[in-house]
Amino acid sequence: MFKPTVGPIIGHTTTNHARIFLRGDTQKDAAVFAGIRYRRSGEERWTKSVFTRLWTQRDMSDVIALNDLHEDTEYEYQTGWLSPMSPVHTVDTVQELPLQWPREVYRFRTRSSKHTLPRAYIVGSCRYLRMTAGIPSAPQLGDRIFASISRLVEHANPPISATLMTGDQIYVDDLNRFAPDRDYQQILSKYRTAFAQPNINKLMSNTATYMILDDHEIEDNWPANKNNNDAYLYKNAMDAYELYQASHSPAHGLLANGQVNPQLQQYWYQFAEGDIEWFVTDSRTRRDLSADNRRILDKEQEEALLKWLIHSPARVKFVVTSVMFYPDRKSLGDDAWKAFPEQRLRLLETIRTQRIPNVFIISGDVHGSLTSRLTHSADPDFEVHTIVSSPLCNSKLLPYARESTFILDKPLAQTAAGDYRHELTSKVVSQDNFAHLVVEANRICVNYHDRDGELLQSISIALR
Repeated sequence: MFKPTVGPIIGHTTTNHARIFLRGDTQKDAAVFAGIRYRRSGEERWTKSVFTRLWTQRDMSDVIALNDLHEDTEYEYQTGWLSPMSPVHTVDTVQELPLQWPREVYRFRTRSSKHTLPRAYIVGSCRYLRMTAGIPSAPQLGDRIFASISRLVEHANPPISATLMTGDQIYVDDLNRFAPDRDYQQILSKYRTAFAQPNINKLMSNTATYMILDDHEIEDNWPANKNNNDAYLYKNAMDAYELYQASHSPAHGLLANGQVNPQLQQYWYQFAEGDIEWFVTDSRTRRDLSADNRRILDKEQEEALLKWLIHSPARVKFVVTSVMFYPDRKSLGDDAWKAFPEQRLRLLETIRTQRIPNVFIISGDVHGSLTSRLTHSADPDFEVHTIVSSPLCNSKLLPYARESTFILDKPLAQTAAGDYRHELTSKVVSQDNFAHLVVEANRICVNYHDRDGELLQSISIALR
């Protein structure tokens, strides 16, 4: 068997279930299969292997689900792909072949259902990896920070439950002024290259990774900048996104046999760990820019988000939106929630009037990292925090955000019931970085690290 050409990537993981993405390669017209075998760490015997057939229509990639796992348990696994000499083999018969698996052993841990346990996460966005004529330019720069993240993951206590990549995992339009990628194979090539770099591969093969797109997976400031010729680009970009980012996410349901349903209804999704829950929004592809019905989230998604906020019993609720919820930028803010004030106010008023505590907005996009606190002039019980983490790797063509980038001297919104006011609770990080979130019984600690893993600042936010 051969090592995956991309992956493995540990995706959505629960107390008894894990999804693993991998890619093989074509072998002329011969059938190609990919497989995984796994066992609890410390055991000698591997379980029965799980195989899937790979197809060119899915760029020779697939997601294999492992089911009936034990809660809060470390597993190790091996994975690879092969093309049998006999053309009659199936996913059942290849299991009987005397296979030699690739030597590398990967690990993942299932979730615990216990409440109030300390838990930790990595958050980051905007990883620039410039490609010219299909070849990455200085790829070690775009991969460097993931070595630092992996070192932190190896020694973290509490252990890292998951990595959240909140947008711009690739830049389809990295040379959009000169030669933007539009063809399907060009975009697939970017995903293969970006996700196959050694350090990000090490991280994603051993830690659950959740992703959501932003504009650069399609085109800068999408859909505001789209034109009549962009339907071709959009289809190709989203087909590639579905394969490499959405495929291993909770957006996909399961079939009766326990494997991932290839049908996909939307990109937004939810997942939970004990008494901590996440709602990952699609704040990019469901926008309505019409003058009479401006929305950054479509109606169905907004209703699902509000229902979750009101009825979920979670102690801590994280809402992921790839673009800034607040504070607003002085310029270029119309690509974020600043341009959708009515919908933003509906969410805030719901949180305030329903007295929903411990809501945290997670975002990226602005090439600067910060934490900020939102309060209400007439309601001392209202409080919402935002945690921003960006970029993982910047381009020399793009500036970093600074404190002067944001509108901080005016209320975010003014209503008859009072003003929504915000203030920074951290310095603005203006360099490549990632966030390490630790959720404890009474607080959340936000640690920002630079690309070498050095601690830049630590912010403590009390839970209510």
